[in-house]
Amino acid sequence: MSHNNSSFRKDLILVLKGIAMGAANKVPGVSGGIVAFVAGFYEELIYSFQKINLKAFTILIRRGWGPFYQYTNGRFLVLLFLGVLISYFSVSLILDYLIKNFEMQLLAVFFGMILASLYFIYFELEKWNFKTFLFFLIGFSIGIVIMLSKPSSENDDLIFVFFCGIISVSGMTLPGLSGSFLLLLLGNYTLLLVDAVNAIYYTLTDVIWLNFEFIEDHSRMKLLQLAFIFFVGSIAGLVMFSNVLSFVLKKFKHLTLATIIGFIAGSLGVIWPWRNEVFMKDNSGGVLYNSLGNPIIEYYDYYLPDFVNTDFWFITLFIILGILIVSLLEKYGVQKK
Repeated sequence: MSHNNSSFRKDLILVLKGIAMGAANKVPGVSGGIVAFVAGFYEELIYSFQKINLKAFTILIRRGWGPFYQYTNGRFLVLLFLGVLISYFSVSLILDYLIKNFEMQLLAVFFGMILASLYFIYFELEKWNFKTFLFFLIGFSIGIVIMLSKPSSENDDLIFVFFCGIISVSGMTLPGLSGSFLLLLLGNYTLLLVDAVNAIYYTLTDVIWLNFEFIEDHSRMKLLQLAFIFFVGSIAGLVMFSNVLSFVLKKFKHLTLATIIGFIAGSLGVIWPWRNEVFMKDNSGGVLYNSLGNPIIEYYDYYLPDFVNTDFWFITLFIILGILIVSLLEKYGVQKK
């Protein structure tokens, strides 16, 4: 009985980790890979993804589901992605609300989480030398370029959406590189991570109630098509990124860690809480909107806070909260390594 309880607790904790990863992936500027890294299961995640290959499908065809499930570390992946799915249809809806109504406070929490993650990942690197510092600078430079890039306009071309799927999983496989922020830069964050996900949610609800009127809704069907293409691209991206990362982690672990630290440090400004959105305008000075009626962000205007203002200390409390969350995650992760 105690063994069953222990197994259930481990499974439940893994689902909760998936929920945390899914939530982190949804926020532009935050990487779900950081959750995996700090909580102590990043390498298992990468090596499990890497097992989804041609050999795995050969095993599935020739020997059946059982050996395939065992070869791909199926229990780990199924429970983790169950958590991610739960997150996308629950926590993510809450995050959408928080982003719209309490953006500064939410960004402050994640800013604190990434600051703490940067600190802990720094100590994963045992020693610094010329090579590691060089790769740190490369990662830092890429992070800065990404941070300063301007968002593109929305694009629902199927090939482009497939490419967005490949890009979106980078945040899950590479700590410090936010897949959702890259989608924001590509112009398809709202389309693919808000509208398409909501379309799936509403469709599942309709199916449960045996309401199939959505089939006649061309807008809903278009979003479902985009969601499917996006999903296929994400799977392709997982296989591609995991194979590359599993190789570099085995052969060049310290250089990879140095690059990750650079990514995180360089792109940290992406979620600087004190910022204003500057919207794209037409020649007459009116705000431009995308096809879904959302204003198009041209860039973010970052500013330094007023340190004597009570709002500064209020937001700082949320940064401290983020630091405490990651500190607890890191403590748990170290215990379980």
